[in-house]
Amino acid sequence: MTLRMERMNGMDYKKTYVPKSGYTPICKIGESSLKMLEFGMVELWAGEQCTLNTDGNETAFILLGGRATFAFGDTLWRDVGGRRSVFEGKAHSVYLPRHTEVTISAKEHVKIAVCGTPLDEDTQPQLLGPEQVNASVLGVKPWERDTHFIIDGRCNAKRLTIGEAFVTPGNWAGFPPHKHDVDDMPREGVLEEVYYFLFQPEQGFAIQRMYTKDGEIDETYTVKQDDLVEFPKGYHTTVGAPGYNTYFLWLMAGEHQGFFRANDPDHDWVTAVENLIKKNR
Repeated sequence: MTLRMERMNGMDYKKTYVPKSGYTPICKIGESSLKMLEFGMVELWAGEQCTLNTDGNETAFILLGGRATFAFGDTLWRDVGGRRSVFEGKAHSVYLPRHTEVTISAKEHVKIAVCGTPLDEDTQPQLLGPEQVNASVLGVKPWERDTHFIIDGRCNAKRLTIGEAFVTPGNWAGFPPHKHDVDDMPREGVLEEVYYFLFQPEQGFAIQRMYTKDGEIDETYTVKQDDLVEFPKGYHTTVGAPGYNTYFLWLMAGEHQGFFRANDPDHDWVTAVENLIKKNR
């Protein structure tokens, strides 16, 4: 009974976005497990618009599918976007500074991920196209995935790092399990993270594992279309179901911008196997 009650009273790091018109906040500081990262979704149909304020956050808008017009201050960026879904090309994105009111309008159905983190300085807005997305293949089969780096130190963002991962059917991503919750730079930095999942076909699913060595967190989630998982700390890794392409948008924020992570030492021997395979190709 004690173990069951502890599990029932534990934090649930998985959430689900339920599609609806306008802006839907999903992960808010003070209302989630996260202290440095916020996430929401803008979804609009033809002729609709919504207005939101970035408040104290530097904020990135990642176009998942469709086109939208962004209007703020004296700036008007028309018809931003292009791909019909995340599985059809690289992303367009918009980066906005803190304290910016923006109106987003659509001539067609559009879905936009809204990613923010508190920032105590002013920055410059930026429109980023697919040509500014860096693509890389990480890992080797069966833990190989294509990764697109969208927001990082190459753009005007100061704390956000955002990308997209594409996992072919039955493959793993982020293996060996890794974490970024200790300030031991440059080996490891404190960075919170969110994964937001989509699938092709959309009835697909994946398994998301997250845990800490002391057992404080020990979760395995089945994630489906429009599910997301928060990672305030701990190791994490993902595997997609056979027959389905798995996609997840990943966003990170912390005191240091970039990839500063440590692998689980129990499984880090897999890295040596990966390096050997790459060497012999």
